[in-house]
Amino acid sequence: MFANSMERFWPKLIDVGVDFAKASLHIVVIVIAAYIGLRLLRLGLNRLETLLIRAATAAEVIPGSATKRIRTLMSVLWTIVVGLVWFVAVLTTLGQIGVNITPLLAGAGIVGLAIGFGAQNLVKDLVSGFFLILENQVRVGDVAIINGTGGLVEAISFRTVVLRDEAAVVHVFPNGGITTLSNMTKDWSAYVISVNVAYKEDPDRVVDVMRRAAEEMYTEPKYRSVMLEPIEIFGVDGFTDGSVTIKARLKTQPLEQFAIGREYRRRLKKAFDAEGIEMPASQRAGRMGELPQAVKVP
Repeated sequence: MFANSMERFWPKLIDVGVDFAKASLHIVVIVIAAYIGLRLLRLGLNRLETLLIRAATAAEVIPGSATKRIRTLMSVLWTIVVGLVWFVAVLTTLGQIGVNITPLLAGAGIVGLAIGFGAQNLVKDLVSGFFLILENQVRVGDVAIINGTGGLVEAISFRTVVLRDEAAVVHVFPNGGITTLSNMTKDWSAYVISVNVAYKEDPDRVVDVMRRAAEEMYTEPKYRSVMLEPIEIFGVDGFTDGSVTIKARLKTQPLEQFAIGREYRRRLKKAFDAEGIEMPASQRAGRMGELPQAVKVP
């Protein structure tokens, strides 16, 4: 009787062993295929990254900015690819060992749908952040105005942009909620100044004094290194009660416009005093074309 039982048991045991060996072989093949696939994808992404960096470097103004941006995007893309490949590999492996993955896929679909409805704003933030970084709209260290609030960009992620204003107040903006973004330091900056002088003053003489004050700064190495070109004087820009408005612009390296503007205004005041050029009392008490307080940075 024992012998008969063993005769019936051995074929079943052999069948189980054969099935186990086949399943193990299939699992090994799946793991190897996933690994090889990831290696090929890694090579392809590296090649794509090199091509993108080469194309972006030729047009970038600040060395290295394009490289950092592209590598950040490729790192996120690689993380997504790895997760998807191993997710498919695990599901395929479970199918090889007899696990019915249909309920798992259905459950994952329901959970994903629920999460999708509950995290619409998060997904919107992530998608907006991806394109914000991809298009190089703003970078850490820029001075930007977001939704009417200005400050220095301290951090950028795929979900938020963090600004710190002149009063050191930190403002956090979800990327999906950004409706307007103005970058004041993209590639280069400018300080625009409107000067009001009395009606009796000769505009040509005022312009000469303004240009001479700027040229003195431009010839000094300390300021020449950050001033991109000589002052650009637009001319008479308008009239107010008792004064004539003359507008000019100083182009500078990013973030240098505030320091250059303050120094230029100091020199211009001394030059006007030396030349006897009169400024209206309201202008002397004003800010002479200062940018909004919330936008300025030290």
